[in-house]
Amino acid sequence: MNEETLTRLTPPPYFDGVAARHELTKHFNSSTSAVEARPKVIETLKRLVKIARESARTALEVDGNGRRCAAGLSEFQDELIRLIYDYTVVHVYRATNPSDAERMAIVATGGYGRGLLAPGSDIDLLFLLPYKQTPWGESVAEYMLYLLWDLGFKVGHATRTVEQCLKLGYSDITIRTSLLDSRLILGDKQLFSEFETRFRAEVVRGTARQFIDAKMAERDQRMRRSWESRYKVEPNIKDGKGGLRDLHTLQWLSKYIFGQDVGSAAVEAGIFTPEEVQTFRRCEDFLWRVRCFLHFMTGRPEEVLSFSVQPAMAQSLGYTDRGGMRAVERFMKHYFLVAKDVGDLTTILCGALEMQQLKSAPTYKRLLSPLNWKTRREIRQRTDFRVDNDRLNVADPDVFARDPVNLIRFFAQAASMGIYLHPSAIRLLRNSLRLIDDKLRADPEANQIFLSLLTAKGNPEASLRHMNEAGVLARFLPEFGRIVAMMQFNMYHHYTVDEHLLRTLGNVTAIERGDLVAELPLSTSIFRSIKNRRALLVAAFLHDIGKGRKESHSIVGARIARKVCPRLGMTAAETELVAWLIEEHLTMSNFAHSRDVSDPDTIRAFANIVQSPERLKLLLVLTSADIMAVGPGVWNGWKGQLLRTLYHETEPLVAGGHTQIPRDQRIDAALSALREALADWPKSDVDDFIARNYPNYWLRTDTATQVAHAHVVRDAIKSRTKLTTSVKTDAFTAITELTVFAPNHARLLSLFAGACAASGANIAGAHITTTRDGYALDTFLLNREFEDDADELRRAKRISDTIERLLEGKERLPVLLERRRANARGVEAFAVEPEIVINNELSERLTVIEVSGRDRPGLLYELTSALSDLSLDIASAHVTTFGEKAVDVFYVTDLTGKQVVSEVRQRTIRDRLQTILLDNDASVAPERIAQS
Repeated sequence: MNEETLTRLTPPPYFDGVAARHELTKHFNSSTSAVEARPKVIETLKRLVKIARESARTALEVDGNGRRCAAGLSEFQDELIRLIYDYTVVHVYRATNPSDAERMAIVATGGYGRGLLAPGSDIDLLFLLPYKQTPWGESVAEYMLYLLWDLGFKVGHATRTVEQCLKLGYSDITIRTSLLDSRLILGDKQLFSEFETRFRAEVVRGTARQFIDAKMAERDQRMRRSWESRYKVEPNIKDGKGGLRDLHTLQWLSKYIFGQDVGSAAVEAGIFTPEEVQTFRRCEDFLWRVRCFLHFMTGRPEEVLSFSVQPAMAQSLGYTDRGGMRAVERFMKHYFLVAKDVGDLTTILCGALEMQQLKSAPTYKRLLSPLNWKTRREIRQRTDFRVDNDRLNVADPDVFARDPVNLIRFFAQAASMGIYLHPSAIRLLRNSLRLIDDKLRADPEANQIFLSLLTAKGNPEASLRHMNEAGVLARFLPEFGRIVAMMQFNMYHHYTVDEHLLRTLGNVTAIERGDLVAELPLSTSIFRSIKNRRALLVAAFLHDIGKGRKESHSIVGARIARKVCPRLGMTAAETELVAWLIEEHLTMSNFAHSRDVSDPDTIRAFANIVQSPERLKLLLVLTSADIMAVGPGVWNGWKGQLLRTLYHETEPLVAGGHTQIPRDQRIDAALSALREALADWPKSDVDDFIARNYPNYWLRTDTATQVAHAHVVRDAIKSRTKLTTSVKTDAFTAITELTVFAPNHARLLSLFAGACAASGANIAGAHITTTRDGYALDTFLLNREFEDDADELRRAKRISDTIERLLEGKERLPVLLERRRANARGVEAFAVEPEIVINNELSERLTVIEVSGRDRPGLLYELTSALSDLSLDIASAHVTTFGEKAVDVFYVTDLTGKQVVSEVRQRTIRDRLQTILLDNDASVAPERIAQS
């Protein structure tokens, strides 16, 4: 055993057990009872625990060896339990005439049984007995447990006989898994040996396939709970995909099959290569390092690498800013690369077990068309690939060396057959990455195959994901390799850049198949008329490939597209279209969500950028697919409706005045749909609601929302109240819609925003409407707080009550807001450079003020209050949040209804808003304040 391995395996001694026993004995003598001695015993033991934890933390900070730290803490826990047991049986419950039934073995199980213990981990103990429990054994176990609890440990425990362990282990997979990791701490060695022997013979033997299937099903369920991605930017290092639990699963399977951890037996069986075992150890070391630091850093058993701890973690682990990437982004990229390696090992193991028929094969979605079976016959005639056990394999180890194009061709073949990849082929792919050089990248056939794969009708996302997991994609497209496992340190993006690109591509093909018709009806309906499908798919795949540079990623991405597309065999026209889509891929979203789409100037400005109906269609589909790929809950109905409105308003301009659905016809269709939805209402009531709203309302609001608004308005009229509210919850999008109807006045928007903030509600967006008769009909999109709808509705009711009390003067908003600021949302880890833009070119009648900065409770209230104080009338407001960043756009006039053109007045506005933003984030350097 070399010195490095010995250091990795040997934990440092954290306390002297002999000295500790002597110290405990001093607290107990012939004149002292156990009850009297207990406080001093607890005090002594607490001091030992504190010293051990401080020693472990110091050692970790010195050598950074997390696995060694975990092993040391486990060894200390063993010694502590032995110390407590010895004290208990000598000084508290001495067995004066011990019988055979009073034999006992104290066993570590579960994670503790593996001999690795994180600073905040639970302690799992089994008090193993030969027969039924005796009063002595029960007293000893109980006393020890109470001591451990008093010391602050969370202890999972069970007291069972060998027979009970075997029976429960056979019937319950969770208990069986826990017992698989059993390790004797102290007590009757013969009893524990009997348990181990019988457990192997009576529980494990002959049940390998059942156990493997159960653990993999358990893993699949865990992945579904965590969105089935190892690339979440706030990963769970224990239970997330690619985390420690996946390594534990590999350990359990190895123990179950071979009787030992991942190592030589797995290599001899052909499951793993020696290099893959080393990868396992490297991943385990890294994850334990992160986990131990995380527990010490937070002071609790925290398993999520949240944004708030990532920068400090990166600093503790020695990462620095480099190559345009911040230290925290470099650390997280390392984490995701490790998670990818863990995923690779899991894939290899599952495939290998299927080959050896130890694991049930998954249900394949075979393509049963004659073409597919023809393809299957053809592959048998090829000399490069073959099908082994319904998985695509290579014919011989020289397949890729003989013809490197096979590295690309292999994935195309698998896609055409709808077949899984053989673990031997995956391993050979990874070992052959050096063959992907400039010559292969320039090979016309390789590029043609790759482009066909990328733009295939089937499931190109899956094919490219397989290429990415194997490392082929990053080598074949070095520009893509740069963003593999790259995270963006913000609260908006939920996935790494490469994962986001693959999901965007998948969304485009899902739109084409009609799978997203409920969420994206317009994108689905126009897709069949798109003429440049290939350019759209390539743009979806490349649109964020310029991330991680100092220059705008849209500009960089367009430049990369102009280089990559010709290499792939795309025409000059296609290349320019892809570059344009990438350069403008944020434009439609910005116009829809941060501009007044009812303003003709907005539509003309957007139309001047788009210029053609085809580009408009492509941009709509790309924008929708992009937003939906950001993460769960980011897409919602309001965003979809605003995009559809922008599309329909722009289409006549870019179509030369000709459109399939004229504006008046769309308004009539909206009114007809409303009348149909309110068919049970008196016609006069419907007419009254229609008469209240301006034409633009019908274009930018969907029918379901119109119906909800109609009910709110009618209720207000019937009850003759000044304020009426309505709430709609949506667990899927994690958004709660609060609609408020009240007489409009200058500070009403500010009041509503303040009430939401004072109630702890975070405003994710807002839809502001003024009726013809001077009422405000405003809907706020609030981030959901509670899982249960009833709880969420009660929260919305509290907000409504707060608004009512504020209108009646029974509450003062500044007082309410001050109470909330102590519990502000956790965005302090982020620095958002504030920016104020005052623009008179975006509208002929209105001045547009765009304010962006770090979000916080009450920000919208402060901004709207300031604008009112400055004697500005807010005609419309467009409120959006991108994680920690708030972008609030206000269309305003002065009190005479004119634009704000005076430079002095504009400077006053900027200075006032600047003060608010700097108060919000004093850590940020003075902001850019722009004017155009």
